Amino acid sequence: MSEKLDGGFDGGALLIDGTVRRVPGTWTPAVNALLQHLADKGFIGAPRPLGSDAQGRTVVSFLEGATVGNARPWPQWTHSEEALLDVGDWLRRYHSAVADFVPPADSKWRAGQVWEPGLIIGHNDAAPYNAVWNEDGLVGFVDWDMAGPTTHAGDLAWVAFSWVPLHARQLVLEEGFTAFGERRARLESFLRAYEWDGTANDVLELIRQRVQRQLDIIRSVAADGDVTYQRMLAHGVDRNLKAALSDLSTV
Repeated sequence: MSEKLDGGFDGGALLIDGTVRRVPGTWTPAVNALLQHLADKGFIGAPRPLGSDAQGRTVVSFLEGATVGNARPWPQWTHSEEALLDVGDWLRRYHSAVADFVPPADSKWRAGQVWEPGLIIGHNDAAPYNAVWNEDGLVGFVDWDMAGPTTHAGDLAWVAFSWVPLHARQLVLEEGFTAFGERRARLESFLRAYEWDGTANDVLELIRQRVQRQLDIIRSVAADGDVTYQRMLAHGVDRNLKAALSDLSTV
């Protein structure tokens, strides 16, 4: 018995016999190596790789809990203080676990990034729509297909952007967030949970740089023929990111 899992521009993920299965991409071996490293480290906030099935689909463990799926507005937990603190803690623990991961020499990442010493492999899409939540708080993050080389600071910036949230005002209103006057305080709470030793203004500048980089990545990978990134453009993701950049000065 199989169940199609909701959400995302990729689609195609199936829940079968308590495991998640999807058609692999050229980046899948690198992502599986990352997930195996996390499992070996005892990091529990990510799926475990379980090989492939008879149809050639990649198989990972299922994280049990609630997700955003296709809900609008998003569930209340996505904008809670508890979630913000849990995500900051998760990211700090993730960065510790991934710090010594050296990708296989032949690794290919979906957005075409190249790893070199000094970089880490970030999830690169650890946003509310990829989070799993239960009564005890954040379980972890799913959908690691966008993982790839980045810096600690760049990864921190994108997660802060996603969870404060600092995205385009109209977009986050549709998702149920209205506390725009609290965004600076929420950013500072997130940074304390992560144990960031810089300032909120430092991170806002990092967010500007990271959002611009995301715009460039989406356009470039879409132009190279990646259907998922082309769907992002069709849904106006680039326009929303440009609007978010304009609004950052108000935080």
